[in-house]
Amino acid sequence: MHFLLIYDVGPDFVSRRAQFRDEHLALAWRAVEAGELLLGGAVVEPTDQAFLLFRGASLEAATRFAQADPYVRNGLVRNWRVKQWNTVVGEHAASPVRPQSKLL
Repeated sequence: MHFLLIYDVGPDFVSRRAQFRDEHLALAWRAVEAGELLLGGAVVEPTDQAFLLFRGASLEAATRFAQADPYVRNGLVRNWRVKQWNTVVGEHAASPVRPQSKLL
């Protein structure tokens, strides 16, 4: 299963993140090495959200990540939530679904 960790970040996120970025990135790369985190990053213009894509049997890894993240602990993230994402198309889809007809 896939889970999206969604961060709503404050207007000062870009200016404040430098002091916490190494700790945040170390946490993220450990999650990658553990096979939990697939992708992560912030949107641009405006930088008001960030998304991290997790893989696992439950939302536990994403929740644990957010609770340990220095961006969350130091108030750069105003709000966060985890949503299960039912991925159905693509090489890494958790539940691939192909069309029934011969349209491909």
